[in-house]
Amino acid sequence: MRFLPDGTAARAAGYRACLRCRPDEQGRDRQAVQAAVALIEAAEDAPRLEALAAHVGYAPHHFHRLFKRETGLTPAAFARAIRTERLKDALSEGGSVTAAIYEAGYNAPSRAYADAARHLGMTPSAWKDGGRGVRIRWCIISTSLGPILVAATDKGLCRISFDEGGADLRSRFPHADLQPADAALDALAGAVAALVENPAAGADLPVDVGGTAFQQAIWAALRAIPPGETRSYGDIAAATGRPGAVRAAGTACGSNHLAIVIPCHRVVRGDGGMGGYAWGVERKRTLLAREEQ
Repeated sequence: MRFLPDGTAARAAGYRACLRCRPDEQGRDRQAVQAAVALIEAAEDAPRLEALAAHVGYAPHHFHRLFKRETGLTPAAFARAIRTERLKDALSEGGSVTAAIYEAGYNAPSRAYADAARHLGMTPSAWKDGGRGVRIRWCIISTSLGPILVAATDKGLCRISFDEGGADLRSRFPHADLQPADAALDALAGAVAALVENPAAGADLPVDVGGTAFQQAIWAALRAIPPGETRSYGDIAAATGRPGAVRAAGTACGSNHLAIVIPCHRVVRGDGGMGGYAWGVERKRTLLAREEQ
């Protein structure tokens, strides 16, 4: 999973309204993106940019920028994520890997394996078999907010969590090859520890997390929130082109695999209340306070 650079994504996700756009224009743009998202989700094959733009009445180049601004992903990346989500669902239902690949809408196994490596962090066969053959290195580090488990594949961080240990990691990756930390993971863990003490600093760390298209869009939107600021669940849902999916946005925030690095602590309730946090509301309060300093 790739995230846009924070500054670009902040503008792309639509958290700050373009001063050149009138409110009615913003509403039309958002409706156009919602219509395009619906078309992508309904299509068996990924629609071409030209078809999407024609469907909503925009020029292709302009609509490409608009879609990325609203969702944090390009139309092509969004479509790939949808197809990968279908592959995950098909694999989880049993049956052959080949059948799952074609059921998910791929024309060739090679494309499925390439997408799986990018989005799932492992091949379809490994995903179906509970991550067998995937090597994950892990360690527990001490921070001022308590111990944190840090785990990573060869591609990047796959789990950062307070109050978890080796047994928890094993339950999440039952067939993975769990190994102790090496120098590379020690460096990543050090960067994570620094973020706990100063979450406003930011860090460009490699990540390897799989999620649905909607989850990926939500996580990209979370990464786009500037340090020291917060957004409501409604804001985050609207940024993905689904303003009505407030509860689903909250669920996606709760499914975050990477504490601190994907800053779900920056999301609050619409009334300004602190809201929930998978690793404890007091930690959330402390992280937000540290960002304001």
